[in-house]
Amino acid sequence: MARINGILFHPTSFPGRYGIGDLGKWAYDFVDWLVNADQSLWQVLPLGPTSYGDSPYQSPCAFAGNPNLISFDKLLERGYLLESDLSDLPAFPKYLVDFGWVTEYHQNKLRVAYQRFVERGQENEQADFTAYCESNQTWLDDYALFMSIKDANGGVTWTRWDNLDLVRYQADAVAQATITYAADIAYYKFCQWVFNDQWLALKSYANENGIEMMGDLPIFVAHDSSDVWGNQHLFYLEEDGNPTVVAGVPPDYFSESGQRWGNPLYRWDVMEQDGYEWWKHRFESVLKFVDRVRVDHFRGFEAYWEIPATEPTAIIGEWVKGPGAKFFDVMHAKLGKLPIVAEDLGVITPEVEALRKHAAFPGMQVLQFAFDGNNCGSNTFLPHHHPVDTVVYTGTHDNNTAYGWWHSDEVNDGIRQCVAEYSGHSIDYLNHNIHAVLMRLAMSSVAETCVIPLQDVLGYGKITRFNVPGVLGGNWTWRIGEDVLRGNAHHLLSRLTALYSRGRSSAVERVIY
Repeated sequence: MARINGILFHPTSFPGRYGIGDLGKWAYDFVDWLVNADQSLWQVLPLGPTSYGDSPYQSPCAFAGNPNLISFDKLLERGYLLESDLSDLPAFPKYLVDFGWVTEYHQNKLRVAYQRFVERGQENEQADFTAYCESNQTWLDDYALFMSIKDANGGVTWTRWDNLDLVRYQADAVAQATITYAADIAYYKFCQWVFNDQWLALKSYANENGIEMMGDLPIFVAHDSSDVWGNQHLFYLEEDGNPTVVAGVPPDYFSESGQRWGNPLYRWDVMEQDGYEWWKHRFESVLKFVDRVRVDHFRGFEAYWEIPATEPTAIIGEWVKGPGAKFFDVMHAKLGKLPIVAEDLGVITPEVEALRKHAAFPGMQVLQFAFDGNNCGSNTFLPHHHPVDTVVYTGTHDNNTAYGWWHSDEVNDGIRQCVAEYSGHSIDYLNHNIHAVLMRLAMSSVAETCVIPLQDVLGYGKITRFNVPGVLGGNWTWRIGEDVLRGNAHHLLSRLTALYSRGRSSAVERVIY
């Protein structure tokens, strides 16, 4: 592979008048911005609908797209919305996403768009919609029905629905509900059809301009999802549908009490019986939307932290073996070589590393983890220790921004001295330019792929941090201003990209001696 550089930036953070970033003009402008900066890759977070905590890692369906990302401007172009439909546009916050407000408004307008689609009744559109529904039936039927029943039950989790036969996904009850909620089901399918068209058009534009799309696939799915509701036999659940054990990670760098994610755990032995068919469909689905995918919490395929569902934190739990190499052998046999980046951060054992190498997936290096103030130079996250087959980041969506990190209590005097010694810059210089220094160190790495969060390109502080793991509320809300993509912020990025032979026009052949 050639040396390349890319940017981590989630579409919800685009500017725009509808309260949240979407797949309209600003997304296309961002592709142009990437091209002007000589970038080759755009990394996003999971693209699914959000629910609990507004997190893209907690979605009501692992296969669906987020309706909030649908561009109203593109719906105007297609005639599904009229300007008069948007005359009540609220004064949404400019620099953050108010998810509750945004979701309610967007759902109302998407209902209007769906009704106009039905009333128009154009034969070619109807045929395209029907074809989409049929080709995605394996997940779309359950998702649309799940959301319709959930709406009818006031939004409560599926284990609390009034109809116990529906809770248990009994065939007769499901068949009857499909008839009862036919109109709502069609609406939810319409939203997915529109999202699919808009995203694939954007991806096509990016690819045509030399930009590769990289997505994100969480290893676990949300309990309150169509994935679990419609496939209860694949998860460790009580008879009432609630989990017996849940996922998380033990105490670590991010949290003294660990992270109790609450996702139900897979019954890998049951999944193995049909050759992990559910996972096959999942990989096929995500790789339709992106060119490669970061698999979050890759170490869970080797062993995962199992927490009794009754525990309030992740402190009490145990490591349980995952499906291991046989899982990826089956996936490769069914799907070919998977373009996966393994998120191998956290508690990584030799067994996890062996699994990653067996599957031939690149791992990750994060520079904010490279400077611990002890025996400076020995930390394996430092660039001179990086393997070629890896992806290097200044930080991820879970980290503080580079500038915010440097000026926080995460960084002590020992770490500051280590960064100064390693980079050759004074602490006073680093106080103002830490983001540029980490960018330079990341790009100078031998790692074939380098990805920089947009906040670090811009030198933004902690207020623009995207997520604080283990903290509920206030995450995922950051949005950029309209001036960012119209300014010259890409100049340093493009200069460093060229300097370290990561530009699309400066590919360097790697000589192996």
